[in-house]
Amino acid sequence: MKSSNLLETRNKILKLVDEQNSWRKKCINLIASENVMSPMAEKVYLSDFMHRYAEGEPFARYYNGTKYIDQIEILVQEMLGELLGAEFVDPRPISGTVANLAVFSVLTKSGDSIMSLSTPTGGHISHNKYGGPTALRLRVYNYAFDYETMNIDVDKTRRDLKSEGIEPRLFVLGASLFLFPHPVREISDLAEEYNATVVYDAAHVLGLIVGGEFQKPFKEGADVLTSSTHKTFPGPQGGLIATNSDELFTKLKKGVFPRMTSNHHLHRLPALGITALEMFSFGKDYARQIVKNAKTLAEEAYALGLPIIAEHLGFTRSHQIALDMEKIGLSGKEAADLAERANIIVNKNLLPWEPLKNVRDPSGVRIGVQEMTRFGMKESEMKTIAELLKRLWLDRETPEKIKEEVINLRDNFQKVEYCLGG
Repeated sequence: MKSSNLLETRNKILKLVDEQNSWRKKCINLIASENVMSPMAEKVYLSDFMHRYAEGEPFARYYNGTKYIDQIEILVQEMLGELLGAEFVDPRPISGTVANLAVFSVLTKSGDSIMSLSTPTGGHISHNKYGGPTALRLRVYNYAFDYETMNIDVDKTRRDLKSEGIEPRLFVLGASLFLFPHPVREISDLAEEYNATVVYDAAHVLGLIVGGEFQKPFKEGADVLTSSTHKTFPGPQGGLIATNSDELFTKLKKGVFPRMTSNHHLHRLPALGITALEMFSFGKDYARQIVKNAKTLAEEAYALGLPIIAEHLGFTRSHQIALDMEKIGLSGKEAADLAERANIIVNKNLLPWEPLKNVRDPSGVRIGVQEMTRFGMKESEMKTIAELLKRLWLDRETPEKIKEEVINLRDNFQKVEYCLGG
């Protein structure tokens, strides 16, 4: 590139970053898979650690110069273990997907079968044949799903496995559309019949689990827990693996390094440690408010005429709610695009009864309240958001008009709450 173009490109990059930072302070972000770190976590995230390598395990690295990150990684392991009720935690996976692949790679062999939710019923891509399992040459079968309970139909799944002669090595739980706790105990009983392992992907609900507001996967029978660390658990983007089995953990560590990860992005770990400390101090209050906010938003939006699903089940027990926009003459994509024009950020989403071919333009919208809860919003703000969405999607007011009100509302919620000072 010419020097004039270099300068122009540099300025464009800086401008786009500034615009992103400014814009998001004026938005109500309802993406269910995102959150923000605290100022203290952000402060320690930017450190010399971002330039360094530490392959291997603490105090047994393949590089020198790791004496400080070794200590931090041990502290993080201990804190996460206490929060999760797990004896062994590996925070080295650099994402939830990498954590899943590491687990799958050591607990299965090529040609083995695994069970997971289908994409429409909430299954994450890393659990399905379109993602990592295919790279590992695994056969993916999906649980039977009960639309009435919006959950896995364990009895039908058992019958299907027997009638089709499927012998799974893994039963994978957890989801991207995750409104209600999964039947971990029942799936654990089923897994015993096949001498299989139960893997619970807690990516979306990790903060709710450690805050005591969802379910307790290990107590209910999960063998392994995987997760990302940046959704309802408001840390840096990354992943983790946890278990209470020494035998399993010995295998799982090898799946992380050297199989799926080399350097594990060390600057994440101090920020993850700060976030863990915040969850010790504020996790219960934060998780409780998330669930209150999700229920309030769902109830108010439903009362205003918006098509929130699972009304007969109380709408949700997590941070998420889902809408069937087809009932009011919009597609999920149309609804999400309208919302973005009003500075409300949501995502289109398949609903359980939709065919996979609808993935690019599904009828559903998924909403998560964890980030706005972290900025201090409570029930009254959820009612305001419900009214704004009703005016946007039902009354078809212009997004530009609603955008002004969104900016005014968001202006009162700029400080991250549930966090350590300093």
